[in-house]
Amino acid sequence: MNRESIKGRWSVVSWEQVYDDGRIVSPMGTEVEGFIEYSDNGMFCVVSKKNREAFTTGGQWNATDAEKAAAYSSYLTYAGGYDVEGNTITHFVDHSIFPNWVGGTQYRHAELEGDSLTLTTAPLEAGTSEARVSKLSFKR
Repeated sequence: MNRESIKGRWSVVSWEQVYDDGRIVSPMGTEVEGFIEYSDNGMFCVVSKKNREAFTTGGQWNATDAEKAAAYSSYLTYAGGYDVEGNTITHFVDHSIFPNWVGGTQYRHAELEGDSLTLTTAPLEAGTSEARVSKLSFKR
């Protein structure tokens, strides 16, 4: 795998968190939409819960805090540079909906099979009851 073999737009198929105790949780439900795109200029990833609820109490600036929190919880996005080394894709985060990701790196174990790409995180919260990996699957 290299930059050329992953270049292009990949549509998201699923997002799962696979727990050490066997649980499988879909953080945004089983119906998600979005993509990850790799180009000469960098990478951009957006994952969204399908059919997100519209605000009913106002617009993006004056909706209730609860509605804004629900919108934040149903949308993930980040962008920046990237590198490919073997089966590891490193995302250098320049922009993200999560402020704590900006300036950091996200490492993904990548499996490329034909027109399918699966990105898996390193173990999260290892050694706890919430130990898991996060797995995003895409189709070209």
